[in-house]
Amino acid sequence: MFLKKTTLLAALIILISGCALWNKHAVAPSNPEVIYARGYKYYQKGSYERAIESFQKLKEEYPLSELAIRAEIGIADAHFSMEEYGHAESAYSTFASLHPTNEFLPYVLYQIGMCQYKQLLGIDRDQTATISALREFEKLISRFPGSQFSILAEKNVRHCKELLAEHEFYVGNLYFKMKQYKAAMQRFKNIAKNYAHLGLDEKLQFIIAETRKGLANTEDKANIQ
Repeated sequence: MFLKKTTLLAALIILISGCALWNKHAVAPSNPEVIYARGYKYYQKGSYERAIESFQKLKEEYPLSELAIRAEIGIADAHFSMEEYGHAESAYSTFASLHPTNEFLPYVLYQIGMCQYKQLLGIDRDQTATISALREFEKLISRFPGSQFSILAEKNVRHCKELLAEHEFYVGNLYFKMKQYKAAMQRFKNIAKNYAHLGLDEKLQFIIAETRKGLANTEDKANIQ
């Protein structure tokens, strides 16, 4: 009987030890590198919500880790990839405020501009996003003129200016057709002043000349009356 009890106790100890060993490997403690790698893997696979969860976990559990800073960008990038531009811009802007000297700042500033750039509308629509994108890209170029992201931003700056010029011409032409020549001339002069050499110069010269004729005719009729 004593032998049986001893054998049973030994078997139980082995079983418990085995379970403890299995649990040790199954529930291994995480570390910043593991969590970041998991989030990055989710991001590469297009599982952006899971990527955000992993990056957020990294920020919460290891806030002092260098990877926590990269996780902040990862969260913003995931929102951007999901076309959640409002959330992405907020995350990028928060990063820029908290880490004003970080090496990734040129990229972050570029992405802030891209959040607006991705929302550009046609020339017959409101141009608030165009103006915001232009402002952010010019800010990047001014602060980091030698950055590769500034080079990319320069192309977008030109496109934004072309869009704003086309919008001004579109609105000015509407005024012209309605014979509201003063309002039309203001729009055309704004193009000449702020958006020269963007492909509208010849067309602009012609419409300004026609607008002046319209103004002259309007003044002549006013004098006759």
